[in-house]
Amino acid sequence: MSFHMHLRATASDEVPEDFSSLLDFMWAAWEAHPEEYAAGIADSIEKDFGHVHEIYTMRADQGDAANAASTLPIFGGRHIHSPTKDQPPFVILNPAEVRGVAEFLRTVSFDERWQIAGAYNGWEDENRNTFLGYHNDLRTFYERATRAGHAVIKAFWY
Repeated sequence: MSFHMHLRATASDEVPEDFSSLLDFMWAAWEAHPEEYAAGIADSIEKDFGHVHEIYTMRADQGDAANAASTLPIFGGRHIHSPTKDQPPFVILNPAEVRGVAEFLRTVSFDERWQIAGAYNGWEDENRNTFLGYHNDLRTFYERATRAGHAVIKAFWY
């Protein structure tokens, strides 16, 4: 079984506002993911997105978020739930939040974050390059979305 966090940048006025429309929009985007990824308007992380969230949010005291922007790259934003709440919500970041994420990812020290979260979780150093790749991809994605003035929609496919 695989699960992914799928990110898609789009103009704010093109963000669907209800669960059913978001499902249609994001499913079409997921089916076109290779092309959208190549165009710089999509990104995804398979299975490790929860750990990436930990890298961004853990502090030396093993718990508190470093700042509000640290929670936004993965799980933060406005949640749109399914009517039956039996599926993961879609999460939407407005352009100002996207700018905040881009700034956070531009200025955060991946090495410091890795040392804190990795030590706490007992992660092996050989996994570092995988997570650095996720970090670099997210930084590039959010920077492009910021330059375009886009919102970002996140889907969690299970």
